[in-house]
Amino acid sequence: MEENSPEIVVISDVHLGTYGCHAQELLKYIKSIRPHTLILNGDIIDIWNFSKSYFPSSHMNVIRAILKMAVKGTKVIYITGNHDDLLRQYSDLEIGNFQIVDKFVLELDGQKAWIFHGDVFDNMTQGFARILAKLGGKGYDILIVLNRLLNWFLKKIGKNKKSFSKAIKDSVKKAVSWVSNFELIAAQLAIEKKYDYVVCGHIHKQQIRTITTEKGSVIYLNSGDWVENLTALEYKNGSWSIYQYDENNFPIDSSEIEKIDVYNLINKIIAS
Repeated sequence: MEENSPEIVVISDVHLGTYGCHAQELLKYIKSIRPHTLILNGDIIDIWNFSKSYFPSSHMNVIRAILKMAVKGTKVIYITGNHDDLLRQYSDLEIGNFQIVDKFVLELDGQKAWIFHGDVFDNMTQGFARILAKLGGKGYDILIVLNRLLNWFLKKIGKNKKSFSKAIKDSVKKAVSWVSNFELIAAQLAIEKKYDYVVCGHIHKQQIRTITTEKGSVIYLNSGDWVENLTALEYKNGSWSIYQYDENNFPIDSSEIEKIDVYNLINKIIAS
């Protein structure tokens, strides 16, 4: 497959360490690109649901591949999210080409992009509700696993894949309203701050659209996720696009990634 070289790639909501994570598919995508800047916009490692009993090699290989990109010259910006909020104690840490931040402003051809995960808008990540959200995350993980088993069976019999969670979200008015409100609030804040783009993750819904209010307009973008949608944002030749993973484009098995010592890679980053 021909290597894709976008200037910027934004990935969010990978949820490494959960059963629903499509680590092998993400690994294939990462190996196919060589961006100048890779932005990891939150919930990359799911610390909320982290378990020593489940962190397979395919998930570790994603981390290896990202670190390898940093060693080879790609600037990697890790923006913290709610499922990896423990990393916020290391905000503004910068080691070689690797940086951890809570939000990020990017200059793009004379325009400014304001990038953050988006959980700041979600009251469900605060106080006692945070505990309920964690429990809900476990149920969501189970739903995703069951969905993957169903899709495996549907593929075997030549049927199209189904998504339980997407169907539920699309059919529940409150969920639809929440997504719409999330996008509008993000856009309103970006317009007030005079940004040209606002880039989020968090809600697992990929999007590129212009939002206009009485105070102005902004281009709202969301990178989606690697649990249900398998999407990313790419910036190339002055414009944004949504990347959608297609297994037909990746004939090579992801297990072929070379085994590299993570600690050795970290040492290389420090030295660079």
